[in-house]
Parts: sequence; C-alpha cells; structure tokens
Amino acid sequence: MRVLIVEDELRMAALLKRGLEEDGYAVDVVGTGTDAVWQANEFSYDAVVLDVMLPGLDGVGVCRRLREAGRWMPVLMLTARDAVEDRVRGLDAGADDYLTKPFSFAELSARIRALIRRGAVERPSELHAADLRLDPATRQAWRGQVELELSTKEFALLELFLRHRGQVLTRTRILEHVWDFAYDGVSNVVDQYVLYLRRKIDRPFGLEQLETVRGAGYRLRAEPATVGSR
Repeated sequence: MRVLIVEDELRMAALLKRGLEEDGYAVDVVGTGTDAVWQANEFSYDAVVLDVMLPGLDGVGVCRRLREAGRWMPVLMLTARDAVEDRVRGLDAGADDYLTKPFSFAELSARIRALIRRGAVERPSELHAADLRLDPATRQAWRGQVELELSTKEFALLELFLRHRGQVLTRTRILEHVWDFAYDGVSNVVDQYVLYLRRKIDRPFGLEQLETVRGAGYRLRAEPATVGSR
C-alpha cells in the first residue's frame, strides 16, 4: 500500500512518514500543494494525507484539482481544531474524511485503514449534466458560461436532480429530500418549484432537460433537447 503525505511542517511530515512506514506502508512526502497535485497525478496512491494549511495552493485546492482530474484515491484532510470552515470546504471539495490537530497517530492510522478498505469512490467536487453545472461548495450553478440565480430551495432541488441524473424522482422523494418529513405546506409545492427551476435552467436557453414523467415524477436528462425537437 502506498500513501502520499502532503505536509509542509518538516517535523510533522517526518513523524507521519516514520509511523506509516512502521505500519507497513510505502510513503512519499511533499511539502507544497503544487507538488502534491503533480505527484498524485503521476503516481498511484491508495490514500493521501493532506494538510489544509499549505504554502501557495492550499489543501482544499489540491483536493479539488485531484477530483477534477479524476483522481479518486481516499483523501484524509488534516485541519486545525477550530477550523470548521476548512473542514466543510474540504469535504465539499471531495475529501473523504478529516482529522483535527493535535491527534493521536493511532487514530490517524485507523482512519487510513478504514479509507483504504472503502477504496476509491468517485466524489466529484462539481456536479454536471451536459453544460448544466453546480458547485456545492461555492453554492453556484451555471448553464454553459451563464451563472444561474437560484433560491435556496431551487439550488437544493437542482443538486438533488444532478446527483440522480437520468433517474425518475417521485414527488414524495423530492419532498423528503428538499423539504423534510414534517413539511405541512401546500400539496403542490414540488410541482411549483420544478416549474420555477425550469424557468431558470431550461426556458431561457431554449432547452428541455428537466422533464415530467407522466404518473411517476420528474427526471433530469443527461443531455438536453432543443425545444420543439422532440
């Protein structure tokens, strides 16, 4: 098993390298984000231990670039104890787990073993269907190069469709995921919001991608159709 450590503090990097080698791993160490991206793209790793605070390109940026390049090895991110925002950004960028400093090496080793058992799981930092894109971390969405102005519920609805593109989602499933089990509002709220979403992601562009499946629910097609072409 081969592990990449991305850590700019020499003492910490040396301690992690020695401990993991004693656990039987082959270990490579780099100290900058740029070197980490190059190393992880050039060589195959079973896991990456990635510090958030790096000179230049930080750990979140490293993780995002690896996922954008289709590199899905498990990433364990190291963060400061009070850096909640960094942990959120890291997980949204595609990290699999995080550990706050200071930590015990035994826990780090156990988490790495768990991640390696899980294996490489595709965790894209950006969701897309054709030229329709959504970034959960920045809360932005685009049709081509045009940024979409979405309300909180519209964004959540689009994210749900993109995570299940090509699948038919029932109104009940949409209601449970975008609202909650206890929602007691108007009965046609799902239909209303699907209409609102179509007005922003399809109609201005002369496209039909979010479709109604009669008697079943709604589906976001992988590829849009031009209005009138079907």
